[in-house]
Amino acid sequence: MQVRSTSMRGEIVIRRAAARDVKRLTRLVRGSRAYEGQYAGMVEDYRVGPDYIETHRVFVAVDAGDAGGRVLGFYSLVLAPPELDLLFVENGMQGRGIGRLLVEHMKSEARVAGLDRVRVVSHPPAEGFYRSVGALPTGTVSANPPAVAWDRPELEFPVQ
Repeated sequence: MQVRSTSMRGEIVIRRAAARDVKRLTRLVRGSRAYEGQYAGMVEDYRVGPDYIETHRVFVAVDAGDAGGRVLGFYSLVLAPPELDLLFVENGMQGRGIGRLLVEHMKSEARVAGLDRVRVVSHPPAEGFYRSVGALPTGTVSANPPAVAWDRPELEFPVQ
């Protein structure tokens, strides 16, 4: 299923991720400015592989006007237990509606899968974004050093 949308930037297509996208998605995660400084260690060795894309519902937002299919962002929905595992928007593209579009698409996919809610354990700086697109706070996930050295907000998207 492809979804087309128009943003301030032009036409964006959301499509299922494919094996050819794994390097781009890995670069997007590792290069995210949201994970600079104290958060850098969490993503420095992170890899989005073909097995991950095959196992989960991973969707990419691409610039329809770019011949190379520039990836602007992506998300991953895990069905059991229901969780938004990853959501990244390319540096410099935040604030243009791409994240909101990805979340709306994720909720639609969750609805089709018969889910009534989707959990997200947020990167602390992203909590405000998740709340702004409808996630409700449910608690805090404690730090788990050395992988994650800080507490993280836990939220939930109601899916209707």
